[in-house]
Amino acid sequence: MKRTLIHTLTFLLVMGSAQALAEQHTVKMKNSGNDGSMVFEPGYLEASPGDTVKFVATDPAHNSVSEAVPEGAEDWSGSINEEITVTLSEEGVYVYKCVPHATLNMAGVISVGKSTNYDAAKAAVEKLSNAAAANQGRLTGYFDNVAKP
Repeated sequence: MKRTLIHTLTFLLVMGSAQALAEQHTVKMKNSGNDGSMVFEPGYLEASPGDTVKFVATDPAHNSVSEAVPEGAEDWSGSINEEITVTLSEEGVYVYKCVPHATLNMAGVISVGKSTNYDAAKAAVEKLSNAAAANQGRLTGYFDNVAKP
């Protein structure tokens, strides 16, 4: 009984410590920023498994929707003007966009640990970039920061 209690308390302490180490990142959805018009800021982010990203509607008429996520991770789809918090549960590359401004290449990349889904993420970046009428090269520039597996 005593040994089980010690193991349980140790487990809870370790789990609590892991959650305390998780970081919350903020990505602003903006009409204009350092990388131009209709932009997520930052557009490229490095994080660790278990971290969260809070997408903040700094300017109106934006949302965040996943375009590619690693296997085992959950897709997300925020409504227009909605702040949404996403947990980065798996290692890999997360590619996301603003639906109303996707043609303006309002999209971003999050790299979490090893780029386990590099090829799928690259294909998503190419698809979004090829469909964009403005801000050419911005999203591929973000993706260039991702380490090849």
